[in-house]
Amino acid sequence: MAIRLTKTAKRAGCAAKQPPGYLFPLLQRLPPVTDPQVLVGSATADDAAVYRLDDERALVLTTDFFTPIVDDPYDFGAVAAANALSDVYAMGGRPLTALNLVGFPAELEVEILGEILRGGAEKAREAGIDLVGGHTIKSEEPIYGLAVTGLVHPQRVVSNAGGRPGDRLILTKPIGTGIVTTAAKNDEDSLGAIGDAIAVMATLNRAAAEAMIAVGVGEAGVHAATDITGFGLLGHLRNIVRASGCGAVIERARVPVLEAALTYVGQGIAPGGTHANRRFLAESVAWGEGLQEADELLLCDAQTSGGLLIAVASERSEALMSALHERGVQHATCVGELCEAPLGPKPIAVR
Repeated sequence: MAIRLTKTAKRAGCAAKQPPGYLFPLLQRLPPVTDPQVLVGSATADDAAVYRLDDERALVLTTDFFTPIVDDPYDFGAVAAANALSDVYAMGGRPLTALNLVGFPAELEVEILGEILRGGAEKAREAGIDLVGGHTIKSEEPIYGLAVTGLVHPQRVVSNAGGRPGDRLILTKPIGTGIVTTAAKNDEDSLGAIGDAIAVMATLNRAAAEAMIAVGVGEAGVHAATDITGFGLLGHLRNIVRASGCGAVIERARVPVLEAALTYVGQGIAPGGTHANRRFLAESVAWGEGLQEADELLLCDAQTSGGLLIAVASERSEALMSALHERGVQHATCVGELCEAPLGPKPIAVR
């Protein structure tokens, strides 16, 4: 299995050529969701759909899959599984079960697929669930992910749309994994940081979700949350402020960042998706004086299996931070706050 797995993932499918957010106007052309049991659909760009079963139970439904971002097949499977499970945690739910989604080239050794599946299965087991089946197709490059079903109380769903001015914004993992994995793919990881990036990406957001639930969801607690993935920190924050009808201020110096990512982005290393995010967010973000291009790229860096970004009532922010740290979420940091919607066109200010 001595193969550079990332080298088998070809650059640019059709979707990769499109700018971030290109699906939003397309989704608006689809028939609106009319089933009253659908509590969360696609309208708010949330991480998962939520379907109400009864007064006590609602299903959380999501899927995510991608081509390799790391070379080791086991690590690829574990990271992809953690990434898919994260959508359920971001909604305040707990996973129940999951299905494998696999695309695999005929010319690769089948043992590679076995390691990918093992990585996914062991990460699912860490989350307390089993993988109960799935579907496999032949593809030109390896593809792996999960379709996950979770459970949440209908009155304790955490969506993008609940944020309120004055909420503190808590980020639970450092950013910069897109920059580090790109350095590794290009044989430019001079600091040997890929192991740290994999450790961040393979860490479940389970503890962070449990902390949210512990401090309370609703009026006097957590109001909104999302997990940070392909749109980067500011891209996913954009979804929260748009759905919630408010603005946001981010303090660049407070944002936890992988140290190697700081070095690499200064050397001009960043994935295409990160640059695309920065261009896409130009109409949404007001950058403060003194910030450099490297700062902008870091905050727009396309993540895989990033942390949760949680909007919590200011009076409960310390309780949430304590709950996170007690559960081992060491990098949890208050990175900014939500505010009244600005008069101008740019809802996010970075200073």
